[in-house]
Amino acid sequence: MSRPALPLLVVAGSALLLASISAAITIGPAHIRFGDVWAVVADRIGLGASDLSLIREGIVWNLRLPRTLLAAVCGAGLAVCGAIMQSLLRNPLADPFVLGVSSGASTGAVVVVVLGVGGGVISLSAGAFVGALVSFGCVLWLSHVLGGTTDRVVLSGVAAMQLFSALTSFIVLISADANTTRAVLFWLLGSLSNAGWPEALLCAATLVVVLLVCGGHARALDAFAFGEDAAAALGVPVTRTRLVLLCITALLTAVLVSSAGAIGFVGLVLPHATRALVGPGHARLLPLTALAGAVFLVWVDTLSRTVLAPQEVPVGVVTALLGVPAFVLILYRAREPR
Repeated sequence: MSRPALPLLVVAGSALLLASISAAITIGPAHIRFGDVWAVVADRIGLGASDLSLIREGIVWNLRLPRTLLAAVCGAGLAVCGAIMQSLLRNPLADPFVLGVSSGASTGAVVVVVLGVGGGVISLSAGAFVGALVSFGCVLWLSHVLGGTTDRVVLSGVAAMQLFSALTSFIVLISADANTTRAVLFWLLGSLSNAGWPEALLCAATLVVVLLVCGGHARALDAFAFGEDAAAALGVPVTRTRLVLLCITALLTAVLVSSAGAIGFVGLVLPHATRALVGPGHARLLPLTALAGAVFLVWVDTLSRTVLAPQEVPVGVVTALLGVPAFVLILYRAREPR
C-alpha cells in the first residue's frame, strides 16, 4: 500500500499541532476560550482587537503561549535529534543524551545555582549551555583519542554521561541546602515552568537551523543506515558528515536542555514510532518526527501542569511514565518471529 505524499502529511501534522497548541492554552485554572487565544494573538500582531481583560490577556500571551510553544519546540527538537543519532550511530537506543550533553548541562546548571559561580551574572540556562558544550567537547576529544569510530563515539558519550552525572550528584551532596536541592532536582527532571518568549524564540531559531542543515544531509543519513563503508562507497564524506551532524545535534540539545531541563524518552521513542508509520527515508522522517514530537510534548506539558494542580509534575517524569510502556510496545511489535 502506497504511503500518503509528504506535503499532505506535513499539512495534516501542522494542523494537528496548531490545534493542539490552541487547545492546550485553554486548559488551566483560569478559564480561557478557544476563540480568546486567537483574539489575543491577532491583537498582538496587529490583525484585530481583543476584548479580554489585561489579566486574561497576560495569561494567554505571557504565560501559556510561550510555555506551550517552548514545549512544542523542545518536543520537535529532541525527537529530531533522536532520529538523527539513531541513524548516524546505527544504534536504536541512541537519543539526544547519549553524547553526555544532558549530563554536562546538568553539571553546568548546578555549578551556577549551588556553587554560585558567575556571581549572579550567569543564569542557570547559561551555565547549563556552557556545561553541555564542555561535555560534548570531552566526548569529541575522547572519541578522537580512541579512534573516532561510531562505537567509540557512543562509548565516549556513556563515559561522559557517567562522569558529569557523578559530578552533579557530588556538588549537590556537599554544597546544597534542602530548598536548593529540591529546586535543582525539579529542573533536572525537566520543567517548563519558567518558560518565556526569549527561551521559546531562541530554541525555535536553533531548531529551524538544525532542520535545514539536517534536511540537506537526508541522503547521507539514508546511506549511513547501511554502514560507514557503504556510505563512503556512495560518495558520502563520512568523517565530515558525522562531525557536522553530531555537532549540530549537540548544539540543539544543549539549547533545549538549558531552557527546559533534561526531558527524556522523547528522542528515544518518537523516532521509532514515526519510522514505523512513514518509513526510514529521512526526507520524510525528519519533518514528520518533528511534528510528532511537538504534538506529544505539548500534551505532556499540559498533563504535567494540570493533573495534580496546583502542584506541577516535572515533564521528564511524565515522559518517562508514558515513554517506557510505549517503547516496550514498539520493541514487542518489532521483534523477530520465532
